[in-house]
Amino acid sequence: MADDGRRVAVISLGGTIAMTTQTDAGATPTMSANDLVTAVPGLADTGIRVDVHDFRQLPGASLTVSDLLELATYVETLDVDGVVITQGTDTIEESAYLLDLVTSGDLPIVVTGAMRNASMAGADGPANVLAAIRVAASDDVHGTGCVVVFAEEIHAARWVRKTHATSPTAFNSYPGPIGYVAEDRVRITARPTLASLAINLREASSPAHTTIYTVGLGDDGTLLNAVGAQAHGVVIAAFGAGHVPKACLDVLSDLAKRMPVVLTTRTGSGPVLQRTYGFPGSESDLLERGLISGGTLDPVKARVLLQLLLMTGADTDRILHAFSTV
Repeated sequence: MADDGRRVAVISLGGTIAMTTQTDAGATPTMSANDLVTAVPGLADTGIRVDVHDFRQLPGASLTVSDLLELATYVETLDVDGVVITQGTDTIEESAYLLDLVTSGDLPIVVTGAMRNASMAGADGPANVLAAIRVAASDDVHGTGCVVVFAEEIHAARWVRKTHATSPTAFNSYPGPIGYVAEDRVRITARPTLASLAINLREASSPAHTTIYTVGLGDDGTLLNAVGAQAHGVVIAAFGAGHVPKACLDVLSDLAKRMPVVLTTRTGSGPVLQRTYGFPGSESDLLERGLISGGTLDPVKARVLLQLLLMTGADTDRILHAFSTV
C-alpha cells in the first residue's frame, strides 16, 4: 500500500474520544493514546507505524492557550511523517487554528476527536482516528496547513466550525471540506491559501486577556463597556456584514482608541463588508472609528489570532497587517 513504512505520531489531549463512563456522574477522560490506537480496527492493515504520546488528559473545555503552545513546541521535536492530535471537540476549531498559525514547515498536522465516548453504542472515535492517521500519512496533505478530520471529511483549520452539540457530523466548514477519505484513500479536492504571519510561538509570553462580545437586539453598550474595562483586546460579533446598534457607537469608539477591537460577523460565514452601508453603526462607520476588519474570520478564529498577536507583543500596525492577510 502507498502508506507502507510511513510513521505517524498520535498525541492524546483527552476529551470525549478518551472518555468512558465510570460512574453515574458521567463520562470522564480515562483512556491513553495507546488505548485509543489499540481500539482502531484495521489499523495494522494500513502498514503505517504509529507512535503514541500522552500529552494531556483533559476535557476540551479545559485546554488552554499555554497547553497548545507547549504542544506546538513538542510537535516540532518529532521525527515522523505526520501528526494526529486527539482532543475534546468543544475547542477543536480553536486549537486547530492556533496550531495552524504557530507551526512551521510542511509536516501534516491532523486534529480529530469524537462526539460519542467509548462506552456508547456507535462510538465514532476509532473511525475518526483511523481516517486521521491515513490523512497524516498522506503525501497529498502536504501544503494544506493544519486540518480537522471528522466523519471522513477533511476540513481546513481556518474554516472548520462545530455546528451541532451532539451529532457525529458536527463539524462543517464554509465553503466546504477540502477533501475526504473514501475506500481507504485520501482525496484532496481543494487547497486553502495559507497565510504567512510568522507568529513565533516562543515569543508568545506576554499576558493578554481577549474576549468575544456578541451584539444583540437593543444592545446599548453598557455591558460592552464593562467587558472592555477588563480586556486587552475585544472581538465584536456583529449583526450581518458588520453592523451594531447606534447606541453602542460611543463605547466602541472609546475602546478602539485604547485597544484593538476586531469586527466580525456573528452569522458564522461570509465576510465583514467595508463600504456597502453608510448608516451609523454600519461596517464603513465602524471601520472609520478605528475598528479592525476580521475579514472572513468568524469570531472564534479572530479571537485566537488576536490573542496570539497580543501575546507576542504585536503593535497596532502588525495587528492590522495580520488581519488583512488571513
